[in-house]
Amino acid sequence: MDGLPDVAEALPKPRLDYPFAAPPERGRTLEVAPGVRWIRLPLPFALNHINLWAIDDGAGWALVDTGTRTEETVAIWRELFVNHADDKRPLSRVFVTHMHPDHVGLAGWLTRKFGIRLWMSRLEYLSCRAMVSDTGREAPADAIAFYRRAGWSAEAIEAYMARFGNFGKLIHTLPDSYRRLSDREEITIGARRWRVIMGNGHSPEHACLHCAELGLLISGDQVLPRISSNVSVYPIEPDANPMQQWLDSLAMLRIEVPADTLVLPSHNEPFRGLHDRIAALETGQQRALDRLRRTLAQAPRRAIDVFGALFARSVDPGNVPLLGMATGESIACLNYLLARGEVVREADAQGVDWYRAHPDPSLHAG
Repeated sequence: MDGLPDVAEALPKPRLDYPFAAPPERGRTLEVAPGVRWIRLPLPFALNHINLWAIDDGAGWALVDTGTRTEETVAIWRELFVNHADDKRPLSRVFVTHMHPDHVGLAGWLTRKFGIRLWMSRLEYLSCRAMVSDTGREAPADAIAFYRRAGWSAEAIEAYMARFGNFGKLIHTLPDSYRRLSDREEITIGARRWRVIMGNGHSPEHACLHCAELGLLISGDQVLPRISSNVSVYPIEPDANPMQQWLDSLAMLRIEVPADTLVLPSHNEPFRGLHDRIAALETGQQRALDRLRRTLAQAPRRAIDVFGALFARSVDPGNVPLLGMATGESIACLNYLLARGEVVREADAQGVDWYRAHPDPSLHAG
């Protein structure tokens, strides 16, 4: 999910074109291209909305993403069915870009309601099943140790333990089988061909959908126009380097998708100016990494000590969801510098990790 604090320094402003004056109203859709309709649903988070996309699939409508499992979201789906009752075609299949609850939350409900299949990448499907299985489980020792190493207080750890296992509460039970989406696969939806482009960093195997004929990219959370994707390290893979994966994915999208493509993101508004937006995201991230480098050159720091270098506003240690996202993204940046040989990580007597600039700059990668 997204909604981390903005970076501490304003990002360069890309020249983006927003062709639609306003999002669709509650329970309504808005056509953004021939046979492609925009749906907006509310979210119970700081980032308070998600965009879904319905694609004309001939005898039905293919849906991309579903919204979070809440009573309000289900009520709005019922309004959509009523308001569009003149179109007798049902949903034909459900595509999910990635495993986060705002995207997959109602996939199980919709696929069962219409007797249709879920289309999703393998890593996203299996990762989601694994995380949902934590519902009701006590926080594992490895996860507690992960946040202790990051410098969390005993109070924050206690609050994390009390909240652990809530992920699955926002997700309707997934189907027991699915249709796997693979990178570079071409899929016919209705009368048009769509190509799957996998991205990484924000989630394990994020599926974007590109239709060259319509000049459209359904970007999910991989590229957003007004906010940056949350790129985090999690306790299950503490040495991961998702920041490198995300930057590599941005570079790949610049090559694979034309600059004048209309981008349909999961949050904010559809826009043109993909290459400019990618350049702004890359520049903003490199500036954040430079600030982090300068901070670590001054003195050793824990993961929780570098928030000021990376984010514009303070992170309340009592706000555990925000603290968790900020910690995950800070460690993603630190692991990126570790992989490049630019910093050294050492544990103190209490097992807390401290990071400092590598004493020999000549050993740095790239």
